[in-house]
Amino acid sequence: MTRSTAPAPAPPDHPLRRAALPAVVLAAVIVTLVVPLSFPAGGGSTGADLLLERNIHAVLDAHTWVYRVLVFPSNSYVVLPLLVASAAWFASRRQWWAAGFALVAPELVVAVNSFALKPFWDRKLDHYLAYPSGHTVQLVAVVTAFALVSESARVRTVTVIVMAVVLPAVMIGMVGLGYHHPTDVLGGTAAAVALVTAAYPPFRYFAVTPRAVAISGPGLVRQDRREDEPDAPQ
Repeated sequence: MTRSTAPAPAPPDHPLRRAALPAVVLAAVIVTLVVPLSFPAGGGSTGADLLLERNIHAVLDAHTWVYRVLVFPSNSYVVLPLLVASAAWFASRRQWWAAGFALVAPELVVAVNSFALKPFWDRKLDHYLAYPSGHTVQLVAVVTAFALVSESARVRTVTVIVMAVVLPAVMIGMVGLGYHHPTDVLGGTAAAVALVTAAYPPFRYFAVTPRAVAISGPGLVRQDRREDEPDAPQ
């Protein structure tokens, strides 16, 4: 018996959820834009950065191995398998548009951050551009994409809670190892949420909207079924 590869129906977006997405994008964009206003003209840490950095180093510098443990979830060798696993999960359920979004959107966001946002703000730390944090953008983009296309409100809630715990830990690790200022991580989180969430509605629209395709006979056109449209009765 052969398993069908036809796309599984895409669940309709709840109106309240659709209405909330622009608010999420706007809030995240505001954070991304406002954080750089606090950067000192000569570079370096902001006042908030200094406060957090001093406390982190005072508490944990005697146990530097803790920093490496805390920063572990943001490493590419963790995030990239997470990206592939997320896409594979949706593909295994024949949710092809969701699999495509989970696979493509985070990497597009990483590219936008690397080639547009970082050079635009030009915040240097040692020899590299630090704002928004690239590792943070990659991690948050993967998780945000997964949460957006997930059918389960419970899964989305658990995902948000887990990230609310993981991100502060990652920030402590990055600060302790000298990779980033705390505001780099904050900006990276906001930028990733803004870009992935902004990409979601158009991606979903084009993925599940019917397309006109020609059939035999002059002037005859039919509409492909929407991915979320039920099968016709047999």
